[in-house]
Amino acid sequence: MAQLNIDEFLARFRDRAQAVKERGIPPLEGEARRVWIESAEHDYMDYSLVGRAQWSVEDDALVLRIPLKG
Repeated sequence: MAQLNIDEFLARFRDRAQAVKERGIPPLEGEARRVWIESAEHDYMDYSLVGRAQWSVEDDALVLRIPLKG
């Protein structure tokens, strides 16, 4: 079984956020375009929030602290 490296885990989220930010918009029109853009915005926010997290292990649980400012 693979070991979980938390720093690499968080780096993957930062990489995913950057990839979402850099990817282009496919040739969609109307409602499909709006839905795609909204989904990309949510993906970027989710990935970037987790990617910025500070982590610790407390009582055998991984705790991610996500800064809400900055």
